[in-house]
Amino acid sequence: MSETRFDILGIGNAIVDVLTNASEEFLTERKLDKGSMRIIDSEEAETLYSEMGAGKEASGGSAGNTIAGVASLGSRGAFVGKVRQDQLGETFAHDIRELGVHFETKMATSGPPTARCLILVTPDAQRTMNTHLGACVTLTESDVDEELVEASAITYLEGYLWDPPEAKQAFRKAMGIAHGANRKVALTLSDAFCVDRYREEFCNLVDAEADILFANEAEIISLYKATSFDEALQQVKASGTLAALTRGERGSVVVTGSEVHEIACDPVAKVVDTTGAGDQFAAGFLHGLTQGRDLPTCGRLGSLAAAEIISHYGARPETSLAQLAQEKGL
Repeated sequence: MSETRFDILGIGNAIVDVLTNASEEFLTERKLDKGSMRIIDSEEAETLYSEMGAGKEASGGSAGNTIAGVASLGSRGAFVGKVRQDQLGETFAHDIRELGVHFETKMATSGPPTARCLILVTPDAQRTMNTHLGACVTLTESDVDEELVEASAITYLEGYLWDPPEAKQAFRKAMGIAHGANRKVALTLSDAFCVDRYREEFCNLVDAEADILFANEAEIISLYKATSFDEALQQVKASGTLAALTRGERGSVVVTGSEVHEIACDPVAKVVDTTGAGDQFAAGFLHGLTQGRDLPTCGRLGSLAAAEIISHYGARPETSLAQLAQEKGL
C-alpha cells in the first residue's frame, strides 16, 4: 500500500452553526423534539432564526467537526463538502483551512446559499438542531477527488449524506475508490431519525462496506430495531465491523469480532453543551487508530475529545486536544 498524504478524509455537509440558549417552553411552543436533528426549508429557517436569541456562529457540520478534532490532535486531515461562494461559505472555508485541514472543494457560484444549522441548547445541555441544508445538497460525484481519497488512510462519511440523491452517489463513489486503493471506510450513522429513513440501506453498508462504524445508543438500537442496547450490541458484533458505540455519561463500547471493550467517559466539571460530542469522539478514535494505538486507547482518546467539547458551547475544540492527550499520557 502506498504512503498516505492524509490520515483521515472527511466527506460531509459543510454547515455554519448558530448556537443559542433556549428554554424548554420555547421548544414545546414550536413542537420541537428535544435532542433531535431535523431538516427545515429556507422559510422556516428565517422564521426560527428571527425568534431565537442572539447566537454564536461557528463553522460546523458533523464530518467537518470531526476533521477539526483530528487536526487538533495532530493528525493530517482533509475535508470535502459543498458551500456557496457567499459570506458563510467564505467563513467555513477560512475556518477549516485555518486549522491546517486540506479543503479545496469547488464553491458553488449559483443555487442555494451555504447551509446553516440553528442549534437550540436547553438548560440540561441537550441540543435541538434545525438544519437548512442549502448548498450541501449540491454535492456531486464530481466533487470527490479520486487522488484525494486514494491518498487518505481512512475516508470518514456521515450518514446525513444519504439524504440527497446526488450526494449519495458521491458517497458510493468515495467508498469504491477507498476500497480499490486498499484504504479504510468509516461511517457514522449521524442520527436515529436518519437511520429510520434508510435502515435497510444502512444495514447493508455496515455489513458490506463500512470497515469502522460510529453510532450512539439510540442510533444502533434503531438500526437493528432492537429492544435494548445489549441486543443491538450482539447484532453489530455479528456483523464483524469494528464499531465504536457511545452511551453518553455511561461511556462507550468498542466491539470487533470477539473483542468487547468498555470505555469510561472522561469527567467534566459541568456539561455546558453536548453539540458535537459524538463527532469529537470519532475524531479521537480515528486519530488513535491511524497512529496504531490499541482499541481501548482509541476509545479513551475519543472520550477525552468528547469531554473537551461538552465543557463549552460549540462543536469544535477550544483547547488543543493534542496537549490534553499528552497531559493524560495518551
